[in-house]
Amino acid sequence: MPDSDPLLLTPKMDPIIQSVLAGPALLRQLTDGLGSPLNIVLPEALDANVAAFRAVYRQHRLRGQIYFAHKANRSSALLRHLATTDAGVDVASLGELQHALGAGFGPGRIMATGPKNREFLWLAARSGSTVNADSLDELSELAGLVAAGRLPRVRVMVRLAEFASRGVHMVSRRSRFGVPAGLLPEALDRIDKHADQLELAGVAYHLDTIGVAEKAIALEGCLAALDECRRRDAPAWSIDIGGGFGVNYLDDGEQWERYTSELAQAVLGRRPPLTWNGHGYGLRNEAGTLRGALGLYPAHRPVSGPGYLSQLLAATAPEQRRPLGTLLLDSMTDLDIEPGRALLDQCGLVLARVLEVRDGPDTLVRLEMNSRDVSLEEHGVLMDPIVIPQDSAGFAGPAEVFLLGNLCLESDLITRRKVVLPVRPRPGDLLAFVNTAGYFMDFSATRALHQPIGRKVALFRTGGRWSWCLDEQYWPVPERAEAA
Repeated sequence: MPDSDPLLLTPKMDPIIQSVLAGPALLRQLTDGLGSPLNIVLPEALDANVAAFRAVYRQHRLRGQIYFAHKANRSSALLRHLATTDAGVDVASLGELQHALGAGFGPGRIMATGPKNREFLWLAARSGSTVNADSLDELSELAGLVAAGRLPRVRVMVRLAEFASRGVHMVSRRSRFGVPAGLLPEALDRIDKHADQLELAGVAYHLDTIGVAEKAIALEGCLAALDECRRRDAPAWSIDIGGGFGVNYLDDGEQWERYTSELAQAVLGRRPPLTWNGHGYGLRNEAGTLRGALGLYPAHRPVSGPGYLSQLLAATAPEQRRPLGTLLLDSMTDLDIEPGRALLDQCGLVLARVLEVRDGPDTLVRLEMNSRDVSLEEHGVLMDPIVIPQDSAGFAGPAEVFLLGNLCLESDLITRRKVVLPVRPRPGDLLAFVNTAGYFMDFSATRALHQPIGRKVALFRTGGRWSWCLDEQYWPVPERAEAA
């Protein structure tokens, strides 16, 4: 492919997203009525994602719970629809716990994780949710709340960190979360001390990495921890391995490889810049030598989501030299997971109106949104938006443009990368950023400079066509049936 060809990063779009984009009149109507930016969620797309993870469980003959990591999206529609499946929800704040209870989740399907204040622990204990304990002191504080309220015992998981393996020269990286694995005996002593308040359900880990090798060490370490629990007659039966299963955002792996290669050449000065002010995404030029590391999410990941889980379960345990899935099965251990973005794959998009197109050395396109409304840059994900023209007059293209936000800040770029669009956009056109439901849609949105936060609507199929409602008005209630 000649270097002069546009450096496209075409997003992967399943039929459900393609169907939404095939109705531009509805999208323009929604944006005209509800403003820009506009977040669109597709609750029914959750069903296929839950089913795909369940298929991996069946393949490996394992049991356990799928907990949706609620922090990935604040949507009520997505959460309420998820309640109609067999999945649970992982909540990391008091507000998320209240949201989950109000969305239809019973306490047996709720896992409370992350840093917790006293109020969060109190409601988790009162509701009977499982508490994934982050520290030794948290166990004691929870036990005190249970005793003070004369509540039934609360199921707890002990989150472990800092695993090591004798089989390989690797130690999992230090984490601000969890109890070091070497302190497991102290955690068990504390649970024994509060046996009338706490019931040990299992152990957990959550690593901020996509590396299978490091996760294999942690999972085998959790299996060893369960053995220690059982030797002490603690009836622990479950391992929660957190999330980090990933999403494949791009349609073409060659595009990704070509872009990252050309970016390196641009940083070295061997081709024109590809980014705003020569931003290197972690790469730098030191006297003609490329240094640093590429700080981008691997946007083309053909093995991701359920496929990544299956790959992890097929991986060989470093010490026992057997597949991890086989070890779980043989020990009759339940496997719990907490996918966030992987459960929201293809479940939403963000629309933004074009306000201005400015010509010069580079073409600058100003949008009625900012980088906090669709936080692709913050999470290091690169993919092209889709142009939705307001009419068919005067098309010209393709066009290489920089996308600017609406904040009075030099740093407010929707993407630092020069984006390639199939047509030159005009004021009044819409840009659609697809597959943004997981972490990009509302994770960082603020009212900076009094700019409004994007409204959110749910799209769903009725009678073979798309219908919509405000996110908070969506309830997955079946149509009323006539009495026989």
